[in-house]
Amino acid sequence: MIEKVNPSHPDKVADRIAGAIVDLAYAAEENPKIAVEVLIGHGVCHAIIETTAELDKESIAEAIVRIAGEVLVDLYITKQDKHLSDNQADGFRCGDNGIFKGMPLTQEQKELSSIAHCIYGAYPYDGKYILDGIRLILCQSNARTDDIDTMYPGAEINPLGDWTGGTDVDTGATNRKLGSDMADSVTGGGLHGKDLSKADVSVNIYAFLKAQETGNPIELCCAIGDDTVDGKPYAEIVEIARKYVKSLGGFEKFAEWGLF
Repeated sequence: MIEKVNPSHPDKVADRIAGAIVDLAYAAEENPKIAVEVLIGHGVCHAIIETTAELDKESIAEAIVRIAGEVLVDLYITKQDKHLSDNQADGFRCGDNGIFKGMPLTQEQKELSSIAHCIYGAYPYDGKYILDGIRLILCQSNARTDDIDTMYPGAEINPLGDWTGGTDVDTGATNRKLGSDMADSVTGGGLHGKDLSKADVSVNIYAFLKAQETGNPIELCCAIGDDTVDGKPYAEIVEIARKYVKSLGGFEKFAEWGLF
């Protein structure tokens, strides 16, 4: 059983905004330290940003409006905590305690991801999808139920009827859809709105990729200050994650669908 939301779901809009802000930080610095939290809904977007990078508020506002449409932008930007920044001063080390799990994707999870991408390609609006064995539940806004039925006959489609979603109907917050992003790999901490020095990003990506490569569950833990994880230098873990995010097109693109 798996649930997947698309990039226009309010929570994913928040993730995408957070990712876009991290992209701006990487455009300003080679290895910025940044953490972003976004809350959006009903015409307002609040963003709290802790960062070492010098960011332009106008560029942030432009990114928010590009992703979310015409909303009132409320920004708070502050320097990241000195102790957190100092932890990375002499090279990449784990910045927090954490446990991480990577799981091979099941055929069911891959199938639902394909369905979600297909529907979103035709209807780029708020949507949420569930697959439980043979039971397929499709909730897609701004689409006629009859039209979706022609794509997936036998599915349960918009059980309460046709609807219009988005942030004017619901609110969204960063990292609230980790199940949709990570499937059975869900652990503590979120993937989005953070730089690569954060274990929540890099170790989660590393564990997920290793699980797909080996076909086995991967369980890891690390403590703040660790300079190795899974027998590898922490800096190598960071570079593996950097290469993965770059292959997708950056942190904003990573936030659209998560890890699958």
